[in-house]
Amino acid sequence: MTALRDEPHSPAPRPRLRDQSVHGEAEEFIRAFHHARPKAGHVETRLAKVRDELTALGTYRHTPAELAYGARLALRDSGWCPADVPWRGLLVRDLRQIRNSVDVAAQCVQHLRMSTNGGAVRPMVSVFAPDTPWRPGPRIRNDQLVRYAGYTEPARVLGDRRYVDFTTAVCRLGWRPPAGRTAFDKLPLVVQTPHEGISLFPLPKAVVREVALEHPELPWLATLGLRWHAVPVISNRGLRIGGVTYPAAPYNGVYICQAIGEDVFAEDSAYGLARVVADRLGLDTTSDRTLWRDRVVVELNRAVLHSYDAADVTMKHSVTGFLPAGTGGSRPSFTSWDEPPL
Repeated sequence: MTALRDEPHSPAPRPRLRDQSVHGEAEEFIRAFHHARPKAGHVETRLAKVRDELTALGTYRHTPAELAYGARLALRDSGWCPADVPWRGLLVRDLRQIRNSVDVAAQCVQHLRMSTNGGAVRPMVSVFAPDTPWRPGPRIRNDQLVRYAGYTEPARVLGDRRYVDFTTAVCRLGWRPPAGRTAFDKLPLVVQTPHEGISLFPLPKAVVREVALEHPELPWLATLGLRWHAVPVISNRGLRIGGVTYPAAPYNGVYICQAIGEDVFAEDSAYGLARVVADRLGLDTTSDRTLWRDRVVVELNRAVLHSYDAADVTMKHSVTGFLPAGTGGSRPSFTSWDEPPL
């Protein structure tokens, strides 16, 4: 009988620590990073430096390589990362020196420009200054960099119903909608810093790539004047890596057609066009058992896919095109943070 023998291998990272303080999260992350990057140096030397910084300051500074590794892990596990993009090559923009609102806004515009990439949407993360014990980092109050206004009118809501309250709030803060309001007026970027408060910045028209919707077999759908933007840049979630939180870290993957056709245009709480499309299709809407909503969603999703393909803008048609969302533990992740209304 041949004895079983362990094959040579690199040591595995230590199991997750029960202590989820900053010290515990930091050690877990640093060990995982060095396990994945053996050439990064001696892990105990790095841990000693991190412990010294934590003892003296209550926080520590990631090396550029640590930041890139953590941000890529978080984007990979976000649920927005396309499966056909090598996650180790995801672009991470290290903007930790930026704290002022005007510079944050300018770099958000640059993120849109770079991620749009002429239509070949590129997943990426832009990481701004972290929270520290003595100073919070900047925050972006928009849930995505590009969102459309919602206006309450006497008999209807014009635009995106999900953003009626946000639209009202930014108007109160000084934003002035266009004179001729439409259903697709881009909301301003809202940046908040501890030393400047809340600032509003209009998005340059040229930086937002939009796609007008048409249907391959239903020419009347183009007359509805529907359009949507190319890149979903999520902007109101903090990035937490090894006990350090970066409250402004906008990131993007790529769109899936259902996120636009179904969740935006067919959804009653958004643009609420399901019955409009159903009527044009001649569907029986007297009962949900006729599955009229399902048929509307299919045609809207077809319009999204057809239009984005025609415009050469990246669009996925199935969740199988994305890496699954990661869960659990203190691994690097994008996290929600509570913020009072504007």
